Amino acid sequence: MSNDEIFAAAYREHYWAVSRYVARRLDGRTSEVEEVVAEVFTVAWRRRDDLPATPLPWLYGVARNCLANAVRGYGRRRRLVDRLGNDETAHGRHIVDSPDSEAPGAWVHEALNRLSPADQEVLRLTAW
Repeated sequence: MSNDEIFAAAYREHYWAVSRYVARRLDGRTSEVEEVVAEVFTVAWRRRDDLPATPLPWLYGVARNCLANAVRGYGRRRRLVDRLGNDETAHGRHIVDSPDSEAPGAWVHEALNRLSPADQEVLRLTAW
């Protein structure tokens, strides 16, 4: 069998086992489960030459690493929201500029300029 066929067989046989493993660890957050499982099989595809004869334990190890990355990413996003403050904008509610503000939206630019360039880029990409 070619490496592509070996990968396809591993995917067919073990997709649901990996999916259940991830779901148990993420407490059923379905959108995140699908993302992590997709990442697991992306890694498996890239490393299909390295797939062992019994791939399920190896896939569980990849899933464990992908879960750790997802949890770290969630933590980073949560800390960013905390750093931005616990105001209405962080919760998706619109704040109207006060009539005495210098220019509409000026406070947004001022707040953005206080962030590091990397954080500014993250917020700009998210807003776009």
